[in-house]
Amino acid sequence: MEVLTRKHYADKVDSWIGKGNIIVLVGPRRVGKSYILKDFIQRHSQEKDINVIYVDKEKKAFKNIKTKDDLDNYIESLFHPGKHNVILVDEVQQIEEFEKSICSWYTEDNTDVIITGSNSKMLSGDLSTLLAGRYVELRVHPLSYPEFLEFHNLLDNDESLMKYLNYGGLPGLRRIGLDNDEHVWSYLSSVFNTIMLKDIIERHDIRNVPFLNNLIAFYADTTGKLTSANSISKYMKSQGENVSSNIVLLYRSFYEEAYLLDTVSRYDIHGKKILESNEKVYWDDLGLRNLKAEGGMDSYIEKVIENAVYKHLCFLGYEVHVGILCAGEVDFVCTKPGETAYVQVTYLMGEQTTRDREFGPLERIRDNHPKYVISATPFLTSRDENGIKHISLREFLDKGL
Repeated sequence: MEVLTRKHYADKVDSWIGKGNIIVLVGPRRVGKSYILKDFIQRHSQEKDINVIYVDKEKKAFKNIKTKDDLDNYIESLFHPGKHNVILVDEVQQIEEFEKSICSWYTEDNTDVIITGSNSKMLSGDLSTLLAGRYVELRVHPLSYPEFLEFHNLLDNDESLMKYLNYGGLPGLRRIGLDNDEHVWSYLSSVFNTIMLKDIIERHDIRNVPFLNNLIAFYADTTGKLTSANSISKYMKSQGENVSSNIVLLYRSFYEEAYLLDTVSRYDIHGKKILESNEKVYWDDLGLRNLKAEGGMDSYIEKVIENAVYKHLCFLGYEVHVGILCAGEVDFVCTKPGETAYVQVTYLMGEQTTRDREFGPLERIRDNHPKYVISATPFLTSRDENGIKHISLREFLDKGL
């Protein structure tokens, strides 16, 4: 099957080549990190002055590369001093002391190193100490909506949007196809189970697997709702699970390390500070969320849409928080260097009470930063109301803010 270029990431990777930094692609399993490496090889394979050295720890051909010495020997055998060497190592965390090997090779003249990993702690400890800021981390997200349309050869219409909200954006679904529901959910179940087993249960030697499964299902059912570890602990105790709030926090950190979930903190808009209690949780991939939620996508469509907006804001490079006012809440406070925007999300904009709920908090913010309401209201054309821009979900997922 043809490798399609994810231009968003291809441009980012290419922009860092030759800049003297190790490029680190991070994200969950099956999000497409390997795909980006293969696309790099495909795009640069005909360039005579580039020598690509590729190691994929998910493939049998590289099973004997287990230590830094194994990796060094393999790279040495293919290294070409007279060319621009680009070393690609996929799932590098599976190699013992990989950081020592990577740090030595990237200092070679005319050499670039690109590595991938499926655990957010990969850059902690020895690697971050050895690199001392000489790496750039690129977070790889599931397919954006335009990428989803391209990968599945779909038209931009409401039917395609519902498929995206239901099945999510894992690139591997391109090979499976979307015509057979059973095949789609079987694939997503396989991906989810692998992440849980390899990246959480085995990595952290989890003994209370039933609670691990119950907690992730709870987060699927409470996507986008304010929760605290104490409230979850109390709820679990009411269901017969006697676990402390510290265990809840610990297990949630495991989901975050594996890039299953993101925890989003609250931000006091007027006080301009991060609040430390009562966060919201959003899923990295909507398909995996719907797989684990009771009732799937239909169980809480408004929060599924909110999750989709959150993920696209992250894809666009924003840092995202939940906005808190003296009276009310703003779904997302989005920031980039020199840029701030406020975003409200709703399913349908019909009754006046809905309009007041969504526009009201934005109207109470007394600054000049852009303000948006995003909804899935049918036949909506973008318009301004009192300086607040109301745009459709499809337009936002296609063109951004």
